[in-house]
Amino acid sequence: MMKSALYLACALVFTAAIPAVENPLEPGASLPKPDMKWMDVSGKEISLNNAKGNNGLLIVFGGNQCPYMVRNQERLHNICALAHKNGIGVVMVNSNEANRADGDSFSAMKAYATQHAFQCYYILDKNAELADAFDANHTPECYLFDKNNRLVYKGAIDDNPGNADAVKARHLQNAITELVAGKSITTNTSSTLGCNIKRNR
Repeated sequence: MMKSALYLACALVFTAAIPAVENPLEPGASLPKPDMKWMDVSGKEISLNNAKGNNGLLIVFGGNQCPYMVRNQERLHNICALAHKNGIGVVMVNSNEANRADGDSFSAMKAYATQHAFQCYYILDKNAELADAFDANHTPECYLFDKNNRLVYKGAIDDNPGNADAVKARHLQNAITELVAGKSITTNTSSTLGCNIKRNR
């Protein structure tokens, strides 16, 4: 009896010590950590609010080595151009903290940004703080916010991240077009397929 009571007490203490898991970011949620500063490949520190355009902000979690990023590079260029044309800022985020000594180091990020000439900020997410706040788990994974910092779309660029020729639904492009037109977003979430973000845990 004493052993059972002691076990129960220990279990309760252990359970209370476990931090609550934050809920995944859903449409309508506020932009996480909008004023925290992050290092861009330009060498300047920027906040997400700094990067936001008049009509909103697009966040794309990416990386330097992911095969899915390679397959989506042209699509990312097109999305960046569409976003900028419509007054939406774009930030690509590298949260691969476990790969900092390898292909996702800050110097590798700078080389990658130069090589592919992405027209957006590319920031280093130290300790995957942003990825944790967004509950982001794949590359590429996209989050579109309106001018009031409210999430209107999250998910993939389109319905076929592995094969651009087989795309039938351009989820992110449609969301941007509808957002700028002041319409409700027809598809505000989609499943993501890509490489896992490499956290240190």
